Amino acid sequence: MLGHRGNKRAAGARQEQLARRHLEAQGLRLVAANVACRQGELDLVMRDGGTLVFVEVRYRASERFGGAVASVDRRKQARLLAAAGYYLSRHPTDLPCRFDVVAIAAGGEVRWIKHAFDGALR
Repeated sequence: MLGHRGNKRAAGARQEQLARRHLEAQGLRLVAANVACRQGELDLVMRDGGTLVFVEVRYRASERFGGAVASVDRRKQARLLAAAGYYLSRHPTDLPCRFDVVAIAAGGEVRWIKHAFDGALR
């Protein structure tokens, strides 16, 4: 039997699959998933035409504390920037990069926020 952490991890994987399918239906192409490093984890790395997109997938069962979008605060953004920097050090590219957030509500509604935040990667 899976513990709480296992259940949470499985639920997160389902949400990431939902986000991936949604983005692929919009024409994005998967480059990598679940890229982990000391700085954090990148849920999805995708190509949107000539742009490399780092996608943070967020799920919240409730909007009580601002919901999924509000959970990508400055601290989380800093971790994503650091993880993206790590990824780019291992996979150099001349492509422009951006950070998107896919917010998933309890009912399964998917909200894709392009250019969710800015950050210098180099």
